[in-house]
Amino acid sequence: MRREIRILTAGHEDTRDTRDAPGGAGAELRADCTRCFGLCCVAPAFAASADFAIDKDAGQACPNLRQDFRCGIHPELRQQGFSGCTVFDCFGAGQRVAQVTFGGRDWRQAPGTAKQMFDVFTVMRQLHELLWYLTEALNLPPARPIHGDLRTLLDRTEALTRYDPDAVLRVDVAAHRRDVDALLSRTSELVRTQVRGRRTDRRGADLVGAKLRGADLRGANLRGAYLIGADLSGADLGLADLIGADLRGADLRGADLGDSIFLTQFQVNAARGDDNTRLPAALTRPPHWTTVGPPSGRALLPVSQRHRGARPRRR
Repeated sequence: MRREIRILTAGHEDTRDTRDAPGGAGAELRADCTRCFGLCCVAPAFAASADFAIDKDAGQACPNLRQDFRCGIHPELRQQGFSGCTVFDCFGAGQRVAQVTFGGRDWRQAPGTAKQMFDVFTVMRQLHELLWYLTEALNLPPARPIHGDLRTLLDRTEALTRYDPDAVLRVDVAAHRRDVDALLSRTSELVRTQVRGRRTDRRGADLVGAKLRGADLRGANLRGAYLIGADLSGADLGLADLIGADLRGADLRGADLGDSIFLTQFQVNAARGDDNTRLPAALTRPPHWTTVGPPSGRALLPVSQRHRGARPRRR
């Protein structure tokens, strides 16, 4: 499917074909910190915890944010106690707000726009997340019967991102999300029915710390499931619906998520994995993941060999 996107960069509009991007997700849905004003370092609040070394109020700039809007400790965020920063993903909302909604004027140059800009960023991130899901859904062949409805809703969502700041803040994101979720749920059903036999339904389930090593979760419904710290090493999550699943600290070493659906970079960044973890083409392997395989006793084929018909034996 060909779908063009329009990107505004330094006053010049560029048209690109999303077929050039993995999974059909174009540059507008990928964070580009060089075109942002450090919005994720200012807009949200965070508390001193295992994820953040300090307390910070919403709208207060992180002390590590430099004047050029770059992070002063970016190469060693985890070592300095800011692992939460390495997990966050704005889905490209940062550069949209900075370069399009506010026309390239940053909140330091125009301090009167600061609060509104931060509030708009919070809304825009949610809209861009929905764009990510809708774009993925449109690239799933089993969802072809509802591609027309998905495309209509994608266009509506894109239109919302083009509103001026005041209009963006008036968007009823919750209501719009319900409309999107209904279609994504239908998409999920169409995709997961490709898996024969009984499919696991653990939507919203409490699976914190669950022992699911090597589990066959192919075609499972794990929407909104709590998988914090769960052992999913070597598990088969092919065609599993992972939208909203909490994967913080989950062990994905050697797991197969290559054709799972609605998995985001945010979720992947929050989990633990290694070189044997298979991810969808649209996502990248986080730099903090290890190169060491899963615990001894678990034999796995190389990722390149773990496709249908060449799966590791289950113990």
